[in-house]
Amino acid sequence: MKVILTDTVASLGTVGDEVNVAKGYARNYLVPKKKAIMATAKNRKLFERQRLGLEKQLAGEQTKAEALSEEMRGAVCTIAGKVSEADRLYGSVAARDIAEQLKAQGFEVDKSMVMLSEPIKTLGSYIVPIHLHADVTSEISVRVVPDQEAE
Repeated sequence: MKVILTDTVASLGTVGDEVNVAKGYARNYLVPKKKAIMATAKNRKLFERQRLGLEKQLAGEQTKAEALSEEMRGAVCTIAGKVSEADRLYGSVAARDIAEQLKAQGFEVDKSMVMLSEPIKTLGSYIVPIHLHADVTSEISVRVVPDQEAE
């Protein structure tokens, strides 16, 4: 099924690209999330008329993301957790925990922006990438400490 991307999708392409995807992916994800529209003759003409406004909007979002990236430079999240004698956490630190900590510090970050390859299960310091925009990624430092040290 052919669709026209209205937002940059990492695995498919950038705004305006006409790509071929599975029907279910288009119907259940891309179109409802407004990341794509069906590639019909009517939609192609409509998209061409709206392209300039959409590109300006995306450029504004990128500028905003770059400013947020500059603000986040050097940010440190300290997350306390209960640990066993072997310095392993009873549970883990997930993207949701990091996003909540960043929101508490005043940064507008959603958990889907936090790029953890796997949950953090041990104490220590970690560098975690934050994907703010299609072309903007920032890195923050996450410190995982035992409960007693955080207080």
